[in-house]
Amino acid sequence: MNSCKSVPDVGIDAIALSVPRGYVELSELAEARGVPPSKYLSGLGMRRMAIAAPDEDPVTLAVNAARRLFERSGASPAEIGLCIVGTETAVDHSKPVTAFVHGLLDLPSTCRIFEAKHACFGGTAGLLSAVDWIASGSARGRAALVVCTDIARYPLRSAGEPTQGAGAVALLVREKPRLLSLDVGQTGTFARDVHDFWRPLHHKEALVDGHYSVQCYLDALEGAYDAWRRLDGATDEPLVRTCYHVPYGKMARKAHRHRRMIDGLTEEVADASFVVEVEPSLDLPSRIGNVYTGSLYLALASLLNTQARELAGRRIGLFSYGSGCCAEFFAGRTNPEAAELVTRLQIDGPLRDCQRLTVAEYERLRAEDAVADSRPAPTRAAEGTVNEGGRAVYLGVDSNERRVYAYA
Repeated sequence: MNSCKSVPDVGIDAIALSVPRGYVELSELAEARGVPPSKYLSGLGMRRMAIAAPDEDPVTLAVNAARRLFERSGASPAEIGLCIVGTETAVDHSKPVTAFVHGLLDLPSTCRIFEAKHACFGGTAGLLSAVDWIASGSARGRAALVVCTDIARYPLRSAGEPTQGAGAVALLVREKPRLLSLDVGQTGTFARDVHDFWRPLHHKEALVDGHYSVQCYLDALEGAYDAWRRLDGATDEPLVRTCYHVPYGKMARKAHRHRRMIDGLTEEVADASFVVEVEPSLDLPSRIGNVYTGSLYLALASLLNTQARELAGRRIGLFSYGSGCCAEFFAGRTNPEAAELVTRLQIDGPLRDCQRLTVAEYERLRAEDAVADSRPAPTRAAEGTVNEGGRAVYLGVDSNERRVYAYA
């Protein structure tokens, strides 16, 4: 790094979540599937999985997260000059989720918008693009909105069923951030062409080679972490916490063990460090499930929600993995005002209104979801009748197969 050139202070200024209205207790799903609850609770490190209803999709989740971000952070849609949505469960092969989000949030017409797709890496691709946009001076004082939104869906009674989830994480990115200042330009990257996880165009549910995907994740972690450690100044100060991509909690444990053994720790010491360095980041993921592009940032939200005050001024590591594959390891510093802002943001607030679904209700929603993308939208809604006081909802498609949304 050129020490003569000042590095801008850019990072995550605020964060907000949205989740579906319903969830399933994994202990109850285990009982229904005839397996010991410990297989899901301890074996996967998960407690619940959020289940999207037919009127909840990646667009509505993204919009609801972003609206909460603006309401809680004090920011305004008028400040946004760049909006990126990271998703691997987009609703259209051409029109980006970001276009729907732009319209429903009434973002400025001068705002650059696009969608980023690279499995679970799409959200990080959006975040780092936003950071570079601001650091380059292109922002001209404006902020960026990055939203990670996904619905993880697998066949009923499949091995992947208990690793489902749904939700969105909205990030406000700007200069002089209040939550987390990122190390601009200091990222370790790893990429390789692999077939560990994919979703063909005619599939609504993903396909995965489970054991191979775990190995690809660990290989990518090693490659990205090694590249990060070789950067000037990267290891000058220890990382007191690390947030990982969390498809399920046990994967974060495997990842941390692998990384800390690269650092020279024994397996026993590496596992002991997990309790302090990683476990606080897994509360929200264990209660929501896999949210694909947002899973790393759900872990970060969980960490800040529980430990922002004690982490003030301290450095946190971040690891993002996207199947296919690409990975990035980077770091940031928690800012002194983070704790006060986290209190205002009430990060876990959306979970308080969620309702438990029985397994039978969950299975019925899945059956309804199979035809949700083609259901006709009400005529009045298609003409633009909305109630902007409620949640964004998906109403169906019009006669030209255009998706229709409203606030209800």
